[in-house]
Amino acid sequence: MRRQIFGLFQRVKNHGCSVLCKWGDRRTQFTTCLEQEKVGTEAIANQTKSSVLTDLFGRHHTYLRISVSERCNLRCQYCMPEEGVDLTPKERILSSQEIVHIAELFMKQGVNKIRLTGGEPLVRGDLVEIVQGINAFRSQYDLQTIAITTNGVTLGKKLPRLKEAGLDLINISLDTLVPAKFEFITRRKGWERVMNSIDVALDMGYKVKVNCVVMRGVNEEEIIDFVKLTKDKNVDVRFIEYMPFDGNKWNFKKMVSYAEMIDNIKTTFPELQRMSDQANDTSKAYKVPGHEGQIGFITSMSEHFCGSCNRLRITADGNLKVCLFGNAEVSLRDALRRGAGEEEIWQVIEEAVKRKKKQHAGMLNLSKMKNRPMILIGG
Repeated sequence: MRRQIFGLFQRVKNHGCSVLCKWGDRRTQFTTCLEQEKVGTEAIANQTKSSVLTDLFGRHHTYLRISVSERCNLRCQYCMPEEGVDLTPKERILSSQEIVHIAELFMKQGVNKIRLTGGEPLVRGDLVEIVQGINAFRSQYDLQTIAITTNGVTLGKKLPRLKEAGLDLINISLDTLVPAKFEFITRRKGWERVMNSIDVALDMGYKVKVNCVVMRGVNEEEIIDFVKLTKDKNVDVRFIEYMPFDGNKWNFKKMVSYAEMIDNIKTTFPELQRMSDQANDTSKAYKVPGHEGQIGFITSMSEHFCGSCNRLRITADGNLKVCLFGNAEVSLRDALRRGAGEEEIWQVIEEAVKRKKKQHAGMLNLSKMKNRPMILIGG
């Protein structure tokens, strides 16, 4: 510190300071230099912090997805095995305080978008408090977005409190516009409530993203109907290529590729236009001219976007997954509960991020790899 102050005096004496002030006003000059030095030191510190979330391929991770529950009120075929899953005991699930604490740790390292997922996040009775807790740090750490991915069954009645708590964005999972087929896919009723939740969210000013997993022999013939949904509703329908996870009986023949979906849509909407994508977008955006909403394609299998990935995941039981399709995990819950400090936890996080691979193993290899069912990862 003494050496730093001496250096500042030398810069003032020699007019090395970039501040223009009167020659005789050495005290003002020194004070300004000291302030500039502080800004520079903070910038260096921020640069050091950001390295915690930067992998060996230069990808800086600013988007954290936190699963707040393994439980769900639906049983979607691509997400959960028909026989169900063994749920983690409640005492091993992250508490609301632990979720907010972990969120803050990542915000301190530059995360500016947090998405709460599940399971179904709305089955947690304290979800509003979790959103409020994360939202309290919005200005302190430049948090830009708090989002949620939900099946929408109970969203309509809970959304007013969530909006008041600070919720910014909503993704709703919906794979069919046919009520009877909804019950077949999800093994539960509730289609009307999901559609109502979409309308409630739109009425409250949200631009809703609708996530549709396209499966051959199940719902691929509804693609055009989903595009038509965007005509009068300001929704962003994202068609998701069917992905392999434990227990969902994935096979290549059931997957409908991005290219095939585009060809299908253009038979009805030849005027379909490609839109520009934002940095780190997972969805390739398109729009039918004259439609209020738009569509997109999440092409994880046919055209992966691993090179621009900025996402990390926390499972409901507190494990950090640096890749949706990777089976490597490290427990942050255990570190928290044994009283580890921030620096130790950041080291655990950094080591995991540095082990992140350049890209996933490819759809045929992924189908043979052991991984959690989607419901235990967090959608």
